[in-house]
Amino acid sequence: MMKEKTAEEIEKVFLANPKIINNYSLLSDIGVFKYIDYMNKEVRNYRSLLSRGLDIFNRTSIDEIMDATVWQISDFFLPSFIAFFWKPNQSKETITVKAYKNYKPVDYKLGVDSITPFEDFFKKYPAPINYDLFAYQLKNDQALGLFSDNVPEIVIPILGQMGLYGIIAIGHKLLENDYSKEELVFLKQLMTFVSLAIKNHLHYEQSQRDIKTGLYNHGFFMSRLNEEVLRTKRSGYISTVIVMDVDKFKSFNDTYGHLAGDRVLEHLALAIKQGVRGEDIPSRFGGEEFSVLLPNTDRVSAWIIAERLRTSVSSMNVPWSIPLPQVTISMGICTFEKTDNNDADATEIIRRADEALYLSKERGRNCSTLWGSGLMYKMIKKGLV
Repeated sequence: MMKEKTAEEIEKVFLANPKIINNYSLLSDIGVFKYIDYMNKEVRNYRSLLSRGLDIFNRTSIDEIMDATVWQISDFFLPSFIAFFWKPNQSKETITVKAYKNYKPVDYKLGVDSITPFEDFFKKYPAPINYDLFAYQLKNDQALGLFSDNVPEIVIPILGQMGLYGIIAIGHKLLENDYSKEELVFLKQLMTFVSLAIKNHLHYEQSQRDIKTGLYNHGFFMSRLNEEVLRTKRSGYISTVIVMDVDKFKSFNDTYGHLAGDRVLEHLALAIKQGVRGEDIPSRFGGEEFSVLLPNTDRVSAWIIAERLRTSVSSMNVPWSIPLPQVTISMGICTFEKTDNNDADATEIIRRADEALYLSKERGRNCSTLWGSGLMYKMIKKGLV
């Protein structure tokens, strides 16, 4: 198969053609060579844009995507600040913000906590826009409180099938007065990659998350548990599963209503997220039952984590229109490792943790029980302790 020539090789052959040499003055006068230079510049620009876009698109987290975007923009020109506002969960109004100055993350004070008021505008004008024109056409001073900490020069929407995912605000240039036409085109093109990267990551995250609580869902938890079982059997270290259940949650719902129950679950999920480590996998297992996978965690460490979660929940304050009773949880803990005769798969581990949870319920609730085959566990199971 004949090797395809590069653009540089084609240009070299073209310029070496005797007819080109003989008519060089004419071709120069009518702008052929200037046009070739222009096209070469365009090719270089698109290659650069593709390289920058792929660098952003290949990042594996929202923070990495935003860090890479800041570096790519700042390599092209230096803005006074860049701020990202996005909705981690499309079903909720809550937004998250991350702002940068001089390449470094900085605190950003939010005047409002929603980007929903901008949705209709950006559906109509889905492109980067000058802030003054944006503010004039939007005519919503309250919504513009989003930019109360720093007024940008350019506002860029992140749009997708589910509406407005987020907004990127870029401040004025530090070294020059205005953004050139070429720079605005660069921003618009680069934001195509940024928007796709953020949307794909959010979609992936949401496919793993429980909508109500933001914790991992049952399917993702079981997938990770299966992986961890195989890892422990290969490596020999100990890992742990904790399952927990809200005590008397049905009577709670019946007395105070399901909306109050939902509020309890949301605050419980937050307490769980704050009480585990970054490598742990907290999930909503179903209904009022939650679970946490603790990789590389032995019985003592798992017990400490479980008790920390239990006491954190028992001291949790859930705001509601009327005072709500204190929320407590019962917990079952099951460790697994290579010496487990290789018979404990994910289903068996969950069964054991559930058995320990049931014993916690029998012992009066608001306590933790470790599953095991030792004398102490047998005595607990028989109700002797």
